[in-house]
Amino acid sequence: MGIRSVARILKISTTALLKIIIAIANNIGQSLIPYYQTYELDEMRFFIGGKSNVMWLVYDINKSTHEIAGFYIGRRNSKTLNSVVKTLITPKAKKNYPDKLRNYQYLISKEIHSTKRYGTNRIERKNLSIRTHVKRLNRKTICFSRNILILNSILKIYFWIERKNL
Repeated sequence: MGIRSVARILKISTTALLKIIIAIANNIGQSLIPYYQTYELDEMRFFIGGKSNVMWLVYDINKSTHEIAGFYIGRRNSKTLNSVVKTLITPKAKKNYPDKLRNYQYLISKEIHSTKRYGTNRIERKNLSIRTHVKRLNRKTICFSRNILILNSILKIYFWIERKNL
């Protein structure tokens, strides 16, 4: 459901609902990332405000537990990709399986970087699930996020609920 639909059902204003969403997201802490695990990395394109403003969701998923280790929203550049790759440095990831985007070669050390044929199957399936559940990330839609803060909060809640249901 959209923000306006939820606000109408709860009989509150859309502004109040957005403040509640941001407050809930701010109370969600970072999950603990287990050491020596294998991860898949991928990026997903969407729009903020309209089709002229392209943004990317970059995130990584644990291959064995299927949990999201970290995500970042930004432009498709090394800064955005590096913010997600950095989340896997401390837990000493055993292997990282990104797609064949050239920037990953420079950001991930050669010992743990691997691009094999079916290395990103799980995260590509996760992309489809996210696009199905979060309408504003769907490919052919008129539902765009207007604000990165709101989208970031919604994704944080979505990933937290998904982690609790595993």
